[in-house]
Formats: sequence, structure tokens, C-alpha cells
Amino acid sequence: MNKTELTEELANKTGMSKAAAKRAVDALFSTAPREGIIASAVAKGDRVQITGFGTFERRKRKKRTGRNPQTGATINIPAAKYPAFLAGKSLKDRVQK
Repeated sequence: MNKTELTEELANKTGMSKAAAKRAVDALFSTAPREGIIASAVAKGDRVQITGFGTFERRKRKKRTGRNPQTGATINIPAAKYPAFLAGKSLKDRVQK
């Protein structure tokens, strides 16, 4: 399912207009600065927990050394922050059926 299909499904299930459903989906999932609710919260370091569905959060990866596969040279990989999603129990159970 892509964003357009999600928007149409939301409009069908809620009785919203497609335009209103698109605004709702954009408000939740946009990654543009200061637009998407989930992305903005995760970027600040907040957890977004949707009971039964899952949790979006920001995690940290420590700096480490790696190896350039082409030359074999050792390289330093800097610390990084990355978004993560942990599926909730209800979602996991539904997928297993």
C-alpha cells in the first residue's frame, strides 16, 4: 500500500473527503521540517507510542571502525542517530495469523 492508497482507504473508512484524508496523512507522515507529527517528534528525541501498533523512536549508533571493501583500509565511522520502529504486540500477533 502506498501513500495514495492509504489516503483513499482512510477516506473510505472514515467518510472524510479525499482532500481531508490527504491532509491528515500528510500531517502524520510528512518528513518535511516542522510538518509531520511523527517525524518532528522523533527528530526531537521523543518517542511516539501508538498502543497496540508500535513505537517510533530515535536511536543512537556509537562511533566505530570499519573497513573499505574496495581497498581494505580501516576507516572511522562517526556516531549517528537513526529512526527506529518497534512493532507492538497486537500488530505482531495480526501479522502472524
